[in-house]
Amino acid sequence: MLGAVRTPAPSPGASTREPAIASRPTTNPAPIDADEPWMRGLHADTGYLLYRLGLRSGQLFNSFLQESGLRLRHYAVLRFLATTPGALQRELSASLGYDPSAIVGLVDDLEKLGFAERRPSPDDRRSRIIVLTEGGRAFLRDTDEAGQRVTNELVQPLDPAEREQLHALLQRVSESGLG
Repeated sequence: MLGAVRTPAPSPGASTREPAIASRPTTNPAPIDADEPWMRGLHADTGYLLYRLGLRSGQLFNSFLQESGLRLRHYAVLRFLATTPGALQRELSASLGYDPSAIVGLVDDLEKLGFAERRPSPDDRRSRIIVLTEGGRAFLRDTDEAGQRVTNELVQPLDPAEREQLHALLQRVSESGLG
């Protein structure tokens, strides 16, 4: 047959299954359709709905940050540094819930962009603190508006009182559940 592409046979013991995750698009989750029988259980699961909202929030915010080369995780570090000047890397890790090795890479990225810098700790010469720079502050000012747009898009169906109530409830759950 003309134009047919022949795929080589897999080596003995190799999996012939397609990778399930690699072939699926991850940019925009499908809308929740509560009328689908298989969705009824998930639609009734608060944890699943929170997961979906978190996923969508991260996707929207990351798409805004894409031009800068940063991700939501970088923004979280910058936001933490804006409220906690001179944080140790272990404080960042514990407060944000990121693995310590991930914090090292995130801070490296932020240092390269001039958004944060490592300085000797005034309390312990063996430690270094992470400090937000003026460039990091300027970046936060620019991105805070985008964060507000993302939030507004996510909670658009709610009136202002419902938005406040949702925020208060999420804050309460977050504070007790994320320690």
